Parts: sequence; C-alpha cells; structure tokens
Amino acid sequence: MDIPGLPARKAALKLLDAVLRRGETLDQAAQPALQGVRADADRALARALAGEALRWLVDLDALIDSATQQVLPDDAKPRMALRLMLAGWLRLETPPHAVIATGLPLLAGGPRRLAHGVFSTLVKREVTLPDAPTLPAAVLERWGERASAIAAGLAVPPPLDLTLRDPAATAEWAERLGGTSLLPGHVRLARGTAVERLEGFKDGAWWVQDLAASLPARLLGPGEGRRVLDLCAAPGGKTMQLAAARWQVTALDAGAKRLQRMQENLTRTGLSADLVQADALAWEPATAFDAVLLDAPCTATGTCRRHPDVLHRIGPRQIAELAELQAALLERAQRWVGPGGQLVYATCSLERAEGEDQAATVTLTPDPIRSDELPAGLAPSADGTVRTDPAMLPEAGGLDGFFIARWKA
Repeated sequence: MDIPGLPARKAALKLLDAVLRRGETLDQAAQPALQGVRADADRALARALAGEALRWLVDLDALIDSATQQVLPDDAKPRMALRLMLAGWLRLETPPHAVIATGLPLLAGGPRRLAHGVFSTLVKREVTLPDAPTLPAAVLERWGERASAIAAGLAVPPPLDLTLRDPAATAEWAERLGGTSLLPGHVRLARGTAVERLEGFKDGAWWVQDLAASLPARLLGPGEGRRVLDLCAAPGGKTMQLAAARWQVTALDAGAKRLQRMQENLTRTGLSADLVQADALAWEPATAFDAVLLDAPCTATGTCRRHPDVLHRIGPRQIAELAELQAALLERAQRWVGPGGQLVYATCSLERAEGEDQAATVTLTPDPIRSDELPAGLAPSADGTVRTDPAMLPEAGGLDGFFIARWKA
C-alpha cells in the first residue's frame, strides 16, 4: 500500500545522507535523490525536511540523545530518520501520528522500535526547539562573537529577493507583486512564492537575486557605455545588473552549461553581454577594462540561511583551498583594471580568510564604500569595506553574508 508522503521522506533521507556522509551540497544531491518523486509538493517537502533537519541538526541530535541510553553513531540510519521525523513535527508542524506513519517505514528491516520509542518519548515530554539554531562547534569558533547573532538570523528560511531590470519602476513592481523594497531596483516577497508564475517573469522584468548579492555590481555605479569584466560570472545576476546599468559587459566563466543558462536569462530580460568561456587563471584580455568585478568562488557560508548544508560540510580544508584560488584570481584581476578604473571584490562567505585577508593583499588604492551606497541599516566597516551577515536587517527579513571591497587604479 502506498503511504502518502512516504516518497518525500525517502528522498529527504537521501538528501541528508548525501550532505552529511558524502559532503555534497543539497543542490548537487537533489537530482538523484528526487528522481522518481513526481509530485511538486512531495519534491518541495523533501527539500524542506532535509533543509530544516540540517538547519537545526545540533538541537535535533541533542533531543535524540536525551531519549536513548545508547549513543547512535552520527550516520546511523535511525538517527537520520529521527532527525527528519523531529524536523517534520517541530518545524513543519506535522502531527505526531503522521510523522510516525511516514517515518518508521524509512527503517524497513531495521530498528523501528528504537525510533518509535525515542520519538514517542520526546512527544510525551512536549519538547521544543530553542528560538535560534545551535551552530556546530567548529562554526561557532570560526565566526566568533557574531556567531550567536548570525544563528538568530537562521531560524527562519529567507524571503525571496528580486532585482529589477529598470530601477525606475521599483514602486510599480513592489505594488504589482505585493512586495516591499529596500533599495531602488529591489523587491522583496514572502518565501514560498512560485517564481515562474509571478507577473513579469516571462517578460524579463526582474530576476531572483539576494539583496546582499546585488550590492557588488551596484557599487560600480552607472556604466555609461564603459567596459566592465565580470569574472566568474555565473549564475549571471551581476552580469544582468551591469548590462541594465549600461555597461558593456564581458562575462567570463569556465562552465559551458552555466554560460548557456546565462544567455537564456539575458535573452529573457532583453539584455546583452559578451559571454566568454575560459579559465580565468589562463585567460588574458586584449586590453584593460574600466572596471572589473570579481565575485569569487568561495565556500558560500554566507548563504547558510537558504543552504544550511554549508554549516556541516565546510571546514578548514575547503576554506584554505578556496582562499588559494581567490588569491590567484585577485592577483590577475587587479592587473586588468585600466587607469582610473575600479575593482570590486566580493565573496558570499563569512570566513575572514576569504574576505578581509584577501583584500589586504590588493595593491590598488582603496576606494571606500559609503553608507549612502548601501540599504538603510547597513554601514561600511571602518576601512571602507562591507561585511554583511544573516543577523543584519532582521525586521526586513535579513540578507546573506557577504564581504565586499572596492579599489581604484
């Protein structure tokens, strides 16, 4: 007999296993894990269950450990299933009887009685989760004094941010879509919105882009026909921003499929850019540019609101490897800025090694970022760089973590 909701739970279990045991991202794991899950609602439920289990993993494990005499290994299937069962009950408000009916079948041929006993004990205790997720110990150590505030910003998945092709139409689109705006050219909508069904999507009036992710391109100002190089350009939000701001954009990325997706989005929005498939560490431009934007490959720990897998699969090795790549890219990028031009460097990371430590190596003249270039409630650091994190702008719905710095030649 088919059990409603069971395919979603099986897929969520595969997602959780892929992240915690194999170190994959949720996005990487999604296609194989969701294969065969036909209903959109079940696919969304699988992602939501896995995401909430990862977001609250430390707290869920503490509850599990409080209700069992034997310590379950981190990757034991009963622990994995219980994480999802508790996430469904405590975060998605699934009734306990439905959680049991869809959770225990995940342990076919295994210790169902153990899982049933642990879950029933916690239900009888009427346990709750804290107001904010507890971060893994290694993350707490890396993020230092801001860690507890950042954790509070992770309690709820983020809203949906849109960047408009025409900033002059901000008020119009905010009203048409029922959203709010924190900057010209920005509209924020409630999470759970089906993007493809929104007015203006097919016409290319906007694209999805977190507010923090939109700041680096904004800091180059209007292009007025000048030439800009967007390094590591995929997924393309920055390229479209620059093209809409009347820059002549050269967008470079190593991935053919990513560039194809960028071209599709440029076509949808009616914008244009010169797309170049190349390795930025081997490519050389014929001439220098008026501006270079390097939003470098990074650990993406700043996106932990929407990608909680980064809390558990990123460690010193990944940070060191990407910092080495960022240093090499920055060394080349600053050489490609023409006289009087600008360089903007950014990463969606909360790690100093990928932000402040990288900026300290640049030999161009600092061009401090001003408060009036940022959304209300954000301010640059004393040195004129910008550091955002999920604890900021809480009343407005928060934003991703980014580091941004700017120089002039």
